[in-house]
Amino acid sequence: MNRAKGLTGETVFQVANYTLLTVLALLFILPFLVVLSTSMVSEAELIRRGSFILVPQKFDFTAYEVLLSQGSILYNAYGVTIARVVIGTTLNLIFTAMIAYGLSRKQLPGRNMLITFVFITMLFHGGLIPSYLLMKYLHLTNSFWVMIIPGLISAWNMLIMKNFFSQLPEGLEEAATIDGASPIKILTHIVVPLSLPTFATIGLFYAVGHWNAWFDAVIYISDANKFPVQVLLRKIVLTMTSQDLNVDIMVDLATKPTPQSLKGAMIIVTTLPIVCVYPFLQKHFVKGVLTGSLKG
Repeated sequence: MNRAKGLTGETVFQVANYTLLTVLALLFILPFLVVLSTSMVSEAELIRRGSFILVPQKFDFTAYEVLLSQGSILYNAYGVTIARVVIGTTLNLIFTAMIAYGLSRKQLPGRNMLITFVFITMLFHGGLIPSYLLMKYLHLTNSFWVMIIPGLISAWNMLIMKNFFSQLPEGLEEAATIDGASPIKILTHIVVPLSLPTFATIGLFYAVGHWNAWFDAVIYISDANKFPVQVLLRKIVLTMTSQDLNVDIMVDLATKPTPQSLKGAMIIVTTLPIVCVYPFLQKHFVKGVLTGSLKG
């Protein structure tokens, strides 16, 4: 009898859990669907039905034609963003892993002091004006590398990776040292292969950060040809016009995209690629975060 009650309670919990998760998923997906629908709504339908349209009566792809037309600065912005994500994430992982591996070694002289110094950088920042003056003094302003070098290492991500490295058996390193392996060889041939879930998780953090970043480009870069795609998205969302695309819209007034559809199309174009990456790294995501946060 008790067993039957337990099964009933478990069944009720499962139903309530799946119902809650389904409702939350719909709440998260609905705004994206509304933006997607808005990007494919014509001006006439928008005037007739209002701004909240979930399913358009007739799909209008004029906004996408404008965004993807020949001569659009969107292609150049995408190139900058992809280069930033690939180069930036690669360098982030390399330098983060090197410092994390060094700080994870208990025999490192001054290890606790260095960890404390890294932790302090998470609490205090030099400020925007000193940062700009430093970038100007280093001749990094208005260059691609100003979006890479200042954020080369995240203290939080480095501490997560350090904690994971600290959990690896010390016998592996001792055996490799006896065999004559250098610290770099130990890191690349032993530590990194055993830490792929953590690398996938930290790499995802870095990649999403680079993809969504816009503030540093606005502050340090004045050349529009060096802007990432998020800066272009910000300009279009604020102005709600196609003038920032540097294209000549060869359509009449009846077929021009509305500001709302142009803004929605720009959001979809800039969001969809990074969303498609998540399913491939999702299986490593939870495991990498948990294993890197179990031990201090």
